[in-house]
Amino acid sequence: MARSPSDWSDRNEDSDRFGLDQTENELTELLGRFVPQWVGQRAIAVSVSVPKREFAVGDPVPFTVEIRNRLPVPVTVRTPSRRLWGWEVDGELGASDEPTYAGQTAGELSLEGSDVLRIEREWSGRLKRTGRDGERTEYVLPERGVHEIAAFVATKDPQPRGSVEIELR
Repeated sequence: MARSPSDWSDRNEDSDRFGLDQTENELTELLGRFVPQWVGQRAIAVSVSVPKREFAVGDPVPFTVEIRNRLPVPVTVRTPSRRLWGWEVDGELGASDEPTYAGQTAGELSLEGSDVLRIEREWSGRLKRTGRDGERTEYVLPERGVHEIAAFVATKDPQPRGSVEIELR
């Protein structure tokens, strides 16, 4: 059964700032810890979809990320930082060249057996650029052509990820 971030916020007002509420069933977390990390990481599949493949340069691009547990049993995977997942455009995290800091605290992503997490996002259609001084920020239009929107679970290798190509005209 697919869940969306709005489903999670109905259960608990303290939703995670990365779009995933990790206050799930304690039994799921406990059982998920019995699955070895290397199995859990390989059991997770990430896919990215868009409503259409062509967009005008500068138009917003809505996309959907699905994180799926392919096993019929719960899994819990650890991430080296608080970041549980992320998205990129042409390899730039959140379509930005700005350095990110997610902290040194490890995170955990728990999924019930055969669970699907569905996350709706929108890329503004622009790339964020920061000046060398780190203070000046500008948003530039990408070049026409094919671009990749990718999403990933922020584990160490192998990192579950998926992507979709779009064309900007």
